Amino acid sequence: MSEHVTNWAGNIVFGAKELHRPTSVDQIQELVAAGGPLRVLGSGHSFNRMADTEGGLISLGGLPRTVEVAADRRSVRIDGGIKYGELAVALDEAGLAVPNMASLPHISVAGAVQTATHGSGIRNANLAASVSGLELIDGTGRRVVLTRADADLLGAVVGLGAPGIVTALTLDVVPAFELRQYVYDDVPRASIESSLPKMLADGYSVSLFTDWTGLDANMAWLKRASELTGDWYGARRADGPRHPVPGMPPANSTDQSGEPGAWHTRLPHFRMEFTPSAGEELQSEWHVPAADALAAIDAVASVRERITPVLQVCEIRGIAADELWLSPNYHRESVALHFTWIADTDAVLPVVAQVEERLAHLHPRPHWGKVFTTAPATLAAEYEKFGDFKELVSRYDPAGTFRNPWLDMILGR
Repeated sequence: MSEHVTNWAGNIVFGAKELHRPTSVDQIQELVAAGGPLRVLGSGHSFNRMADTEGGLISLGGLPRTVEVAADRRSVRIDGGIKYGELAVALDEAGLAVPNMASLPHISVAGAVQTATHGSGIRNANLAASVSGLELIDGTGRRVVLTRADADLLGAVVGLGAPGIVTALTLDVVPAFELRQYVYDDVPRASIESSLPKMLADGYSVSLFTDWTGLDANMAWLKRASELTGDWYGARRADGPRHPVPGMPPANSTDQSGEPGAWHTRLPHFRMEFTPSAGEELQSEWHVPAADALAAIDAVASVRERITPVLQVCEIRGIAADELWLSPNYHRESVALHFTWIADTDAVLPVVAQVEERLAHLHPRPHWGKVFTTAPATLAAEYEKFGDFKELVSRYDPAGTFRNPWLDMILGR
């Protein structure tokens, strides 16, 4: 491959021989028919080698943009290359919205749902839970259409790119809505101990941020429909806009004035018009049962002296349960601890392993697209439907067209 292609963070240099940019589903089918190995590259916001391959890498960014609102205005069909920011603008113009968004609006929808990426809010499931239909090209080149009437949909939505190449999705939508965003500084540890479930429920979306230099949280970001005045659980209203990472300029963060604004201008932490450059960071995230959230915070705090030298910021969020086989939120309400590390793999990996060791008794499930060291057997044991997923993959990709060393490690041969 003549191009030097990396992921967004730059910590992964892809080993593909070719980079394909098909402009139609027919071209994708031709590529699959020619044989693998093949992997799909979304927007590059994964931090491990799940998208890597020694064969051909496929970008879906060249597919024609598709935003087709159903006649009943309850769903939208989109192409496999569209990003959330693009979709959000089109939906809002139609008076509609997706129920939630991730921190960055620049990620591809297909890549986000295939990895169970999420936003925040204890009443909001991860983004993949909004998928009501999926169209993919399987390992034989066949076009497969799945709906909620098909049992395989629950396995294929969070599919890690293993069942096939997602060429289109149908998503649930809701009427467009407005939210206000507030940021509060210095959330006391005592409030977290006594009121964490209430805190995480006090808004459409709530995030706590900490750098683990102390036991208090640095900030709380609240996205709410109703106005908020005064202090918040002992924290004071920020005296100006903030960036999630302490010390970084806040100009690219979304509006924090408390004034109401369109859903897609408040739900992400970062503005859509800001295109992030290569991120000087690594990321990890673990989901634990919501009932164990405080225990997980305590477990992490016990090794904070190891964490702080390699950490930029940690975000704590609640996510609702879902039915998707490989979702970290499968059948359990969860709290996720998301770590944005410095861009030093050698320094970060030992700390990742130690965090995993401290969380192990709480059955953590890592985000599939981020940095983790959990043993494959341990991962498999955390997912009731893991065996069913492997069987689904063998049916949709019998020759292993979409396999790579990362998937072989996760699923076994």
